[in-house]
Amino acid sequence: MGEVVLVERARRGDHGAFTNLVDRRLGGTFRTAMVILGNEADARDATQEIFLRAWRNLPALRDADRFAPWFGRIVVNTCRTAIRGRRRRIVQEISIEALPGGGDQLPSTLSAHEERGADLELLGRAIGRLSIDERTLLALHHVEHLSLRDIGERIGVRDLTVKSRLFSARRSLERALEVERR
Repeated sequence: MGEVVLVERARRGDHGAFTNLVDRRLGGTFRTAMVILGNEADARDATQEIFLRAWRNLPALRDADRFAPWFGRIVVNTCRTAIRGRRRRIVQEISIEALPGGGDQLPSTLSAHEERGADLELLGRAIGRLSIDERTLLALHHVEHLSLRDIGERIGVRDLTVKSRLFSARRSLERALEVERR
């Protein structure tokens, strides 16, 4: 069954149709929330809130053909609200250089799997340094694989503005990676 038909049925209160919509979008929604929020627990909470908001507001959606950008705005706005509402957790890291001998005693026999995990951890920390707007753009483009036009519809700006902001977000990520590698 097509998404437009499911949206129409869900707008009229069909729980089964809405469940089908959730099933189709759950993975992508969670992945996007995870990238934007940078934390699994927050991403799970946001994903639940996203679908709750969609269910509550679905009857107000005028055009079922516009469900994707409408839903996308709910995803972005819910994640933004989650970031604004949560308290920042303060984590104090101890630099290896601060250890006696600069950490020479620590074993560095990482397997390829562990090295990949370390790279992903580095990337996660670098993404955490970005603004919510930069993370959102990168998530929509590189995780959800949306076009510039589709991203523009979701965040309410023109295609060229998205292109420019995406370029800036990539540069910010490069700088954040450099900082994290030090």
